[in-house]
Amino acid sequence: MSEVLSPVANCFDSGATLTHASTPAALAAGLQRIAAGANGVDCAPLAQFDSSALAVLLAWQRAAQARGASFEIVNLPAGLASLAQAYGVDTLLSARH
Repeated sequence: MSEVLSPVANCFDSGATLTHASTPAALAAGLQRIAAGANGVDCAPLAQFDSSALAVLLAWQRAAQARGASFEIVNLPAGLASLAQAYGVDTLLSARH
């Protein structure tokens, strides 16, 4: 069992689901949190996901970078990390597993 990392300060959680159907609302909510100063997302609750989750994580990261802020992704599920590697975007994610 992998260790759950402590979330970064001012971090929001990903929610349990990031799939094609849920990503529009999740993306918008995360962008609002980032605009309000959030600097990370904790993916520990994430149980159901597809490749749409990668697009959302990358969009959140880009939004924070556009504000000149760093953005950390913590507790990325192993399956999503593998998917990121398969798509060749793992190096783009600032994720801690």
